[in-house]
Amino acid sequence: MNRDEAIRFATKYLEDLLSFFGINVAVDSTFDGEVIQLSIPSTSLNSLLIGKNADNLRSLQYIVAATLTAKNAEVTRVNVDVADYKRARAERIADRAEEWIAKVRRTGQPMRLDLNPADRRVVHKLAEDYSDITTHSEGEGRERQLVIEKIDTPSGE
Repeated sequence: MNRDEAIRFATKYLEDLLSFFGINVAVDSTFDGEVIQLSIPSTSLNSLLIGKNADNLRSLQYIVAATLTAKNAEVTRVNVDVADYKRARAERIADRAEEWIAKVRRTGQPMRLDLNPADRRVVHKLAEDYSDITTHSEGEGRERQLVIEKIDTPSGE
C-alpha cells in the first residue's frame, strides 16, 4: 500500500471505527512527510474519544497504526487528534516548559518530570532553543521521566 493509499485507508478506517460508536463525522487527513495526521472534528463525545489522560485517543491512534502495519503500508506512523486537543495541550506544555526551564536556569538544580511521550517531545524540542539547557529521558515504560538540566559553561563564555 503506497503513501496515498495508506492515507485514504487510515482516514476511512478511523471514520468506520467512529461510526461503530455512533459518531458519524468526516475525518480530515494530512501528511507531514513522516506521519499521517488524522483530525476528528469536535462532537458531543469529545471527552469519550479523548478519555482519561488521553488514553482513548492514544488507543485509537494505536489501532489505526497497527492496522496499517498489518496491511504492509508504506506509512504506518499516525497521529490522531480530537478537536485540536493535542495541539492545545502541546501549547500548554510549552508554556509550562518555559517556566520549568527558567527555574532550572535560576536555581541550577535539575528538574525531573513525569510526562507522557508526546509531552516529553514538546519539552525536548523547546529546550533546543536554549544553549545552556539540556534534556534527556531516563527510566523505562511508565516510569520514564524527563530531566531538564543546566549545562555548566566555562567561565568567560
